[in-house]
Amino acid sequence: MTGALNLNSRVDRLILDALEEDVPTEDMSTCAVIKEGTPGVVDLVSKDDGVICGLGVFGRVFTLLDERTKAEFSVEDGDRVTKGQKIGEISGDMKVLLMGERTALNFLQRMSGIATMTFEMASLLEGTGVKLLDTRKTTPNMRLFEKYAVKVGGGRNHRFSLSDGILLKDNHIAAAGGVRKAVEAAKAYAPHVLKVEVEVENLDMCREALDAGADIIMLDNMSAGDMKKAVEMIGGRALTEVSGNVTKETIGEISSLGVDFVSVGALTHSAPAFDLSMKNMRRAGEKA
Repeated sequence: MTGALNLNSRVDRLILDALEEDVPTEDMSTCAVIKEGTPGVVDLVSKDDGVICGLGVFGRVFTLLDERTKAEFSVEDGDRVTKGQKIGEISGDMKVLLMGERTALNFLQRMSGIATMTFEMASLLEGTGVKLLDTRKTTPNMRLFEKYAVKVGGGRNHRFSLSDGILLKDNHIAAAGGVRKAVEAAKAYAPHVLKVEVEVENLDMCREALDAGADIIMLDNMSAGDMKKAVEMIGGRALTEVSGNVTKETIGEISSLGVDFVSVGALTHSAPAFDLSMKNMRRAGEKA
């Protein structure tokens, strides 16, 4: 297991918001067929091969609906699962199991999809010393869950929010009047323990950022040839990060250039949902 998501009040609020979106008043379908509390059990089954992530959130959906609900799993976040594998069992009031099903699966499928894609890309960097980062290109109100999934998959988190660090991008540079002015202003503003990162698009901008004392230089959408020249120019005087159009097909070549980090927005904005299902609903005591 790579880590555990702290199920604090903030997480609960986000889950409750998702439940309210799906069940604003009542679950009409469930209330129509189940007239009273009926103990039941349902299996959680993987329908894909990959990395599971979000089990704590999945289970929390049901306990927020009814604290007597129990979710038991045979795997942990970060484990590899296979298609057809039963990975858990949820027991409780059938109304609760049916009411929470879609919301719980939405969280688990999204987080497992991100963890799986991250694992696949991180595996391509194994042994290179290059660290895989996410970005802030996350689903609104899902950042906490999505960045956790990146860590479970073997990646690292870049800034969690705009309050966490200084990253000067093209519009900051334009507003400041140039790379040097932007970096110098940031260095003067930032506490001494905070690094200043600047995004550059060509070698001239890279040289200017380096001369201005940037701590991290992000090479954004540059050709492999220019990235190699930029790394040679920087010569270890700043950390280097590559961003923009990084794919499974290009990440190998990028990692050979001697950069420190590769950031991939696709980890959170383009990861496909991992296919999971709640199957074999039955009354408590009945065989599956």
